[in-house]
Amino acid sequence: MSRKGVKLLVDSLTRSSKHFNKSEVECLVNLFDTLVAKARSDFAGVGFNRVVFRDTLHSAFGMTDDVVLDRVFSIFDRDNDGCITVVEWVEGLEVLLRGTLDEKIKYCFQVYDLNGDGYISREEMFQMLKNSLLIQSADEEPDEGIKDLVEIALKKMDHDHDGKLSFTDFEKAVRDENLLLEAFGPCLPDIKSSMSFEQKIFRANS
Repeated sequence: MSRKGVKLLVDSLTRSSKHFNKSEVECLVNLFDTLVAKARSDFAGVGFNRVVFRDTLHSAFGMTDDVVLDRVFSIFDRDNDGCITVVEWVEGLEVLLRGTLDEKIKYCFQVYDLNGDGYISREEMFQMLKNSLLIQSADEEPDEGIKDLVEIALKKMDHDHDGKLSFTDFEKAVRDENLLLEAFGPCLPDIKSSMSFEQKIFRANS
């Protein structure tokens, strides 16, 4: 992309950005270009694929859960074409790094709603928890322990008692107790890794 093209892109992304300033957007666009070059993918300069995305989130934020990474990818990849474009990249990172509680509630709910039907079902909770709780005590049947956790979560979060979590249930539970935001597995970077990512990426250009 020409310098002028980059400038126009940065200006437009800065205008639509709620949480990044212009120099931060520039840094993220530079990082994006580096990742695209690394991808050498079929998307010829437009974006990068799932593999590069996973590697990046893994090395930047220590995210390792495949199910979570796949869900995060599909939330970033809004047009569902298997490729993360620069707009999707910057807008996705806004929520990941600087999102408000509202934005993060919406994002976590989407991650956990594996089939996208607007509810987090018992099965989905089970899947997510099973992946994030690999360390089990030897004497306990692992699946039983996870089933118990699912029931505890439902008891605490299922306000309309229909056996699954709607967005309203999830939002109310998290507003009452913020710790429940990542109840079904870590899908946001922790503060330490977000800060070190920001320092590394944003300081490089400042």
